[in-house]
Amino acid sequence: MSVKKEGQAGLSFFRLRLLDWLLLAVPLAFFVHFVPAWKNETLLFFLSGVALIPLAAWLGRATEHLSARAGPGIGGLLNATLGNAPELILSLAALSKGLIVVVKASISGAILGNILLVLGTAILVGGTRFPHQRFNQTATRVAATSLSLAMIGLIIPTIFHVATERQPGDWSSHARQDLSLAVAVVLFVTYLLWLVFSLITHRDLFMGTDLGDVAISEPKKSDWSVPKAFMVLGLAAIFIAVMSEFLAGSVEAACQALGLTEVFAGVIIVAIIGNASEFTAVVAAFKNQMDLSLSIAVGSSLQIALFITPVLLFSSYFFGLPMTLEFSLPEVAALSLAVGIVVLISGDGECNWFEGAQLLAVYLIIAVLFFFLPAR
Repeated sequence: MSVKKEGQAGLSFFRLRLLDWLLLAVPLAFFVHFVPAWKNETLLFFLSGVALIPLAAWLGRATEHLSARAGPGIGGLLNATLGNAPELILSLAALSKGLIVVVKASISGAILGNILLVLGTAILVGGTRFPHQRFNQTATRVAATSLSLAMIGLIIPTIFHVATERQPGDWSSHARQDLSLAVAVVLFVTYLLWLVFSLITHRDLFMGTDLGDVAISEPKKSDWSVPKAFMVLGLAAIFIAVMSEFLAGSVEAACQALGLTEVFAGVIIVAIIGNASEFTAVVAAFKNQMDLSLSIAVGSSLQIALFITPVLLFSSYFFGLPMTLEFSLPEVAALSLAVGIVVLISGDGECNWFEGAQLLAVYLIIAVLFFFLPAR
């Protein structure tokens, strides 16, 4: 009997998800940070980045249980909101250290990562199991159009900067700051209106049209109790904050040691780490729950543009480092093209694996661009 129990325990032990083994990076990061003999900024950057991936996954897992009884609209909103917590915490930690270039790059990188990397992977994985996957065309088109309008708000300050940078006097720098603040207010108000639209006045658009393997328009049971889900959520958020602080403090030294620019680190590396919890969209697509998958991926990008970005700009005044919404021309071009292709793909209300491969191809091209882009 004891042999049987030991065998079952050993089997359960090896059944642990491979991702959870990455949690070993958490204590190792503490050792590297606090033990003088182990002090190595590049190693700390690597360990804290690796640690954030399973922590974000656990946060996403807790969020998934909390939204288990909601439909794809509310469930996707909850997943996108709490799923963006690692990105917000990481950006606030970088902002507190004056890494404004990294913060801006992480904003654009998070948007690109969600609508190209996460959504592309979700469509590709789902398409390998289901030849044709359908979703609510109207709801997805509204979300994609809203994302396009949000991009206009992020592009206008850059256009203003290019148009006025050669003007004499110092008025333009103050005007750019005021313009960014005004745009941030408009974006934040637009986000509040989006919540009213998606959760109150037109909630029926976001209730989903297909059920997939599991009925998502009906109440679902969760294996976790609400207190357990909140406890896991809180612990994950605390460790994410600590690891984000470690990562932000070592990013400059790591970039110099590895020969990377801060823009590439922000757009690609930091953004991928922050987007780890959004890969819940991949699981949803694998279950043929494309309404939920698109709600998470596109909704997360929309929240970053309309909510996270204004919050970071408002917070920059608190840190005494006022930030503008001026992005580099490559970032503006990449965001515009990425949103454009998502609008095209979402137009017919169905997707297949090749469209996911196309989104991933665009993401790889943009990653190569920022890898070879010289430092500002």
